[in-house]
Amino acid sequence: MAIQWTVTIDCARPRELAKFWALALGYAEKPPPAGFDSWEAWLAHYEVPEEEWDDGAYLLDPDGHGPALSFLKVPEPKVVKNRLHLDVRVGGGRETPWDVRWPRVVAAAERLTAAGATVIRQHELQGNPDHMEMADPEGNEFCLI
Repeated sequence: MAIQWTVTIDCARPRELAKFWALALGYAEKPPPAGFDSWEAWLAHYEVPEEEWDDGAYLLDPDGHGPALSFLKVPEPKVVKNRLHLDVRVGGGRETPWDVRWPRVVAAAERLTAAGATVIRQHELQGNPDHMEMADPEGNEFCLI
């Protein structure tokens, strides 16, 4: 039996970064605990100071297949390249024919760039564009494949 797991991303602005990744992955905000209409209601109930309400954000795969994502506020900025990154298979992965996959990658790159991502570089394989290395709004690297 597989163990459920979560990818946790340290960041400066958890809610803002969670919105970006919800767009990038088609994920949804984790619903508030039972008995609460919103996370704000839950935080207020437990008397969490309002200045701490953006200390974390949580996303789930609405289909229940992918891992959960959590975003946690940390005081230090990102300073080096990630040792772990996400490959976002917007084109269907390399098993999808290039002429189908590549336009999907380009369209996703345009959509995510409009949402605050940056293109780091485009990689080639056998003379054709293969994938795009990008950074989210806080500089975390990921690839569109």
